Amino acid sequence: MFEGSIVAIATPFKNDKVDEEALRNLVEYQIAKGTDGIVPCGTTGESATLTHDEHCRVIDIVIDQTKKRVPVIAGSGSNSTHETVYLTEHAKKAGADGALIITPYYNKPTQEGLYQHFKHVAERVDIPIVMYNVPGRTSVNMLPDTVNRLSKIPNIVAIKEASGSMDQAGAILSGAEKGFGLLAGEDSLYFPLMCIGASGVISASVNVCPAEAAALYDAYVAGDMKTARELHFKLLPLFNALFLETNPIPVKKALELMGLIGPEIRLPLIPMTEAGTAKLTAVMKQVGII
Repeated sequence: MFEGSIVAIATPFKNDKVDEEALRNLVEYQIAKGTDGIVPCGTTGESATLTHDEHCRVIDIVIDQTKKRVPVIAGSGSNSTHETVYLTEHAKKAGADGALIITPYYNKPTQEGLYQHFKHVAERVDIPIVMYNVPGRTSVNMLPDTVNRLSKIPNIVAIKEASGSMDQAGAILSGAEKGFGLLAGEDSLYFPLMCIGASGVISASVNVCPAEAAALYDAYVAGDMKTARELHFKLLPLFNALFLETNPIPVKKALELMGLIGPEIRLPLIPMTEAGTAKLTAVMKQVGII
């Protein structure tokens, strides 16, 4: 259902408030550069430090600005099942095309707890759901058997898989229900995962290299493996540089260097260090972003 180069869009701030004008401009920039979908209020969107009102407002702005030109998959996950239902209901009412729901963090649920969490949300909100597995942030890894059980629920349509394990992704791709999608969640595995059946990527890096990331996907789908491989190796240093410090610190610094947003980031995240900025700037110049 969801495929291609999809951006986990950053949330710009100005005077500690959501910078609506800059956010709308980011949406336009992504669409103009060929991005296939937009995810507001993901990790890169600093969802963890948005108030409920801000969270809902960011989703509303992105849906309004996108105007159905590309799908909007609204981040609506939480470590509270009740809160996840609330945020997912808002996403549906606002007109989102889908919801990106992270595995509950901090609580460290069992595999059965993960199954019951996603099943509960799916039964209460009739919207296409993309699950998000990122154990490096949540301290819980949703295993392939659990994912494959959940793939049988009709409105659970895909997973953003960010365990970093090709074996785990392969077990999902080979064992899930027909039509269930896997989207890369580790930017550096975007191309390798497509080679074993992934349908694209939901990426922080696409904020910074939307045209190149879209071109990689288009080349792969067209069967032009040579171009896709070349783009993978060209972008790999950028993918790595954008995670020199905690995401979205480098992404927001890169967007600032590109003149697209201001410098603000919310505590407990802090601006990128001088050393990190120097390394990031060098890579952006090498890749031709600035």
